[in-house]
Amino acid sequence: MNTCTGCKHYYITWDKKFPYGCRAMGFKSHESPSLSVYKSSGMQCLLFEPRDNQNKDSHSKTIP
Repeated sequence: MNTCTGCKHYYITWDKKFPYGCRAMGFKSHESPSLSVYKSSGMQCLLFEPRDNQNKDSHSKTIP
């Protein structure tokens, strides 16, 4: 099963009751959004997209 932590649509909210969110599906949840999707549909999340790691690589570039 895909986990939200590696998805570019996943985010942490400021809402203590619903701390996890999915921008692609437009909802917040008290559990991982992928788990909510699985529990309600019996299917894995079809909108999973791996995160871009541009920020991680941008620090290693040298300026000419």
